[in-house]
Amino acid sequence: MGIVSRGFRGRRRDVDPSRVPPGQHVVDDFPVLSAGPTPRTPLSAWTFTVDGAVEPSRTWTWEELQALPQETFTTDIHCVTRWSKLDTTWTGVSVDTLLEGVETTARYATAWCDGDYTTNLPLADLTGGRAWVAHTYDGRPLDPEHGGPARLLVPHLYLWKSAKWVRGLTLNEVDVPGFWEELGYHDRGDPWAEQRYWSD
Repeated sequence: MGIVSRGFRGRRRDVDPSRVPPGQHVVDDFPVLSAGPTPRTPLSAWTFTVDGAVEPSRTWTWEELQALPQETFTTDIHCVTRWSKLDTTWTGVSVDTLLEGVETTARYATAWCDGDYTTNLPLADLTGGRAWVAHTYDGRPLDPEHGGPARLLVPHLYLWKSAKWVRGLTLNEVDVPGFWEELGYHDRGDPWAEQRYWSD
């Protein structure tokens, strides 16, 4: 098992409780948690691919991703280690944009990343304006420690589903557990249902 970075201790503060899932506390900083060393991929070597049960498969370079329609949005994020950060602002490309014109019978996706990390998601959790490939945080390029140059962002699920250093989505007709899911984390990871582990 790799390194789990320190930095997830936050001070508690008063917020609207309707915005905070059960068992979570709000932090002002942005904790860094990683199960291994931080990959650092040059933008000249970076690509993003949609493949698997799709026709046609597609790959974008960094410049091509930047040329797609961009969205800037503000959302709350929630980590399985019980911290939440409110009003985070991101810029990226909607997964809906990446899947435009793609024909598939898939119901699931595997996000795969530099560092050999994977996580699985129902395709329904990635579409309908619910997920992005984000490259900018708080108006600045996303730091490698937070998943830069780009991470998947699926803010309605626990943050481990928002795979850092994302390089592609493989669409699957069957569910294929990812890195943390194989180690006992919940298959879906809904923070409002406290879906942290298999038994939840």
